[in-house]
Amino acid sequence: MVPQGYNALLGMEFVRLGPDEVELRLPIGPQHHQVHGIVHGGVWCTLVETAASIGAGLWLGDKGDAVGVSNHTDFLRAMRTGTATALATPIHRGRQQQLWLVEVTDEGARLVARGQVRIQNVPSASVLGGGPATPPAG
Repeated sequence: MVPQGYNALLGMEFVRLGPDEVELRLPIGPQHHQVHGIVHGGVWCTLVETAASIGAGLWLGDKGDAVGVSNHTDFLRAMRTGTATALATPIHRGRQQQLWLVEVTDEGARLVARGQVRIQNVPSASVLGGGPATPPAG
């Protein structure tokens, strides 16, 4: 799997992808910073959501689509440079929902963020969002 869309824009690297564990890396640069020169919390949320969603989808397989419905990410340590690593593991996997834990560490293996993502198992994500986006009239 190769990062696409927003994940590619951020510069994510998919290291290990499986139904029981997902590992992502992100080389940190100024494009990831907020106004104070540290990594923006949204970057951590993105890593957490992406890692959990990939693992959940691989576990669910052809039984449907895994869609994130809740992302609770705590920011624990500031980071300016280096490489962040996100490791996702399942806490619970059921018929309708999954819960995944994701820990993000720096190059010194220090925890910089930790998140939980609740995933809904749906028959098909194609019905979500009311179909293709259309520009407003007028």
